Amino acid sequence: MRIVLMENLGCSPELVEENAARLRALGHEFTSFEKTTDAERLKAETRDADVLMLANMPLPAEVLAAAPDVKFIDVAFTGVDHIPVADARKRGIAISNASGYADESVAELCISLMIQLLRHLGEAERRVREGGTKAGLGANLLQGKTVGIIGAGAIGKRLAALCKAFGCTVLAHNRRPVADPAIDESVSLDELLRRSDIVSLHCPLTPETKGLIGAPQLAMMKKTALLINTARGPVVDNKALAEALNAGTIAGAACDVFDMEPPLPPDYPLLHCKHIILTPHLAFYSQESLEERAKIAFANLFAWLDGKQANKI
Repeated sequence: MRIVLMENLGCSPELVEENAARLRALGHEFTSFEKTTDAERLKAETRDADVLMLANMPLPAEVLAAAPDVKFIDVAFTGVDHIPVADARKRGIAISNASGYADESVAELCISLMIQLLRHLGEAERRVREGGTKAGLGANLLQGKTVGIIGAGAIGKRLAALCKAFGCTVLAHNRRPVADPAIDESVSLDELLRRSDIVSLHCPLTPETKGLIGAPQLAMMKKTALLINTARGPVVDNKALAEALNAGTIAGAACDVFDMEPPLPPDYPLLHCKHIILTPHLAFYSQESLEERAKIAFANLFAWLDGKQANKI
């Protein structure tokens, strides 16, 4: 098999080389490249590949179409909306992801964003740098808040456990029934939006979830409520979110994901609204999680080579 790693996985070189050596010992060819958005270069790199490995870089449909021998796409990431899944399925190409690698990383960042918003830490830091004080600065505890989690998968459940440790009441809305000791109630989306002090999104991007949170949903939320999106950008109508923040419909938001990958254009609505924290798609990003995702991706590869596909999409 010719196996092509299309981008750096961000893990230690030793981990990659250890697995590359194991593949070569089994008679396979392993080649790695640096990330690129040049479609012609991608076609040249992948043309004769049997296996494509990548993380969150886009895989254009035209590139996959130009690689007729591909049999397996090994995604070192949770979401797969950046690859042409439908085209791959038409060709019978197997797909695996690295589900679970960033559960802790994402959940910890969500807790951080909640506390930063509740304590107005961005404004507090600005005041210190400008010679100011905390006079008149609002501050609230996470303890005692009702946190609504939309999408109670592995990440949502881990966040629920962390929220319970802070003394929160946890509501969940999930497409399938969910039972978890850290979740106090499973409720409808509308009820979750009305009751929650903090709403945190952890659902996949699907035709059903695109635009899930728009102007009508934001209007259901408390004026004191906060929205956190570390899921997928298009789950939220970001123009509507910017308008809601500027109008005081909700009190604040934090977004790690957008309907495009950063860098964002200067006129992007969320860059010019009040009471928001923006981070450049880094919820998954920690050294520990990057090492874990590489381990999962290589385990997926060896399982597939052995005829036992793991983490099947």
